[in-house]
Amino acid sequence: MNEVLVADGLTKSYGDVEALSGVSLSVAEGEVFGLIGPNGAGKTTLIRALTGTTTPDSGTASVLGGDPTDVDRQRLALLPQDFRPAGRLSARELVAYYAGLYDDARDPDDVLADVGLADAADTWYENLSGGQQRRACIALTLVNDPDVLFLDEPTTGIDPAGRRSLWTLVDELADLGTTVFLTSHSMEEVERLADRVGLLNEGQLVTVGRPDQLVAEHGGESRLVVKTASDIDFDSVSLPASLSGEMTADGITVYGVGPRQIGPAVAALDDAGIVYESLVWKQPGLEEVYLSLTGEQFEGARPAAAAAIGGDR
Repeated sequence: MNEVLVADGLTKSYGDVEALSGVSLSVAEGEVFGLIGPNGAGKTTLIRALTGTTTPDSGTASVLGGDPTDVDRQRLALLPQDFRPAGRLSARELVAYYAGLYDDARDPDDVLADVGLADAADTWYENLSGGQQRRACIALTLVNDPDVLFLDEPTTGIDPAGRRSLWTLVDELADLGTTVFLTSHSMEEVERLADRVGLLNEGQLVTVGRPDQLVAEHGGESRLVVKTASDIDFDSVSLPASLSGEMTADGITVYGVGPRQIGPAVAALDDAGIVYESLVWKQPGLEEVYLSLTGEQFEGARPAAAAAIGGDR
């Protein structure tokens, strides 16, 4: 495995706050590595250590086989979470300006087409929609055709169709050998893109693995979440033998419910005369992995993790 990014025992503190506490990981060429964690977990500090924009207190980092501060900057690209280029330049002018900073840049119009901005190329940046502005920022990171691409919350503010288009672009970049280091609060995005995922919490790397592997090991069972009145008699519910359930603050949760068990579970509720406001079937995902390993609810809910079954019964 050709290791492109390596962190070995990185620590970094800001006063009394320990942003990184012995973080070690490696990312291979052409791999999409997703880093998840709440605000303040240390994600941005780790990116800064890997890109050479901050010096760790201890430990070492390497990029493309060398010290991050010595790597040819034309081989790297970074999209920060908060980036605001000049508003009175068009999308094409912005990309052309950044292209001029590199010896062998891509054609600006080709880059704008890649991110879905060909029709808005002549629009001032400040007049683009929020999602279009984020696409323009992504275009600026692609103009030098980087070997390593750091994306910090890349699709914030982009509509669902635009997100899917950019996900396809990331897939294509990785297929061509670009190494992508991604942070996101969208669990759906990380599960869709990342070959491996690292979970960072309070400066510590809790676990690393493939998304499906982490979900299988730590995500728990599929379940049916039933919102009911507070005075129901759960003892009257006779669930199928393969299922189990418990009372919760909002109603009932039934565990072990796969797609084929939804009908029998709902029938058991109906047979017991349970009146419910809504039924939501939830599959385990990275959000559940995070909860299992840290004991804390992740800040961003993953809409795709749940499917509404019905309501107002």
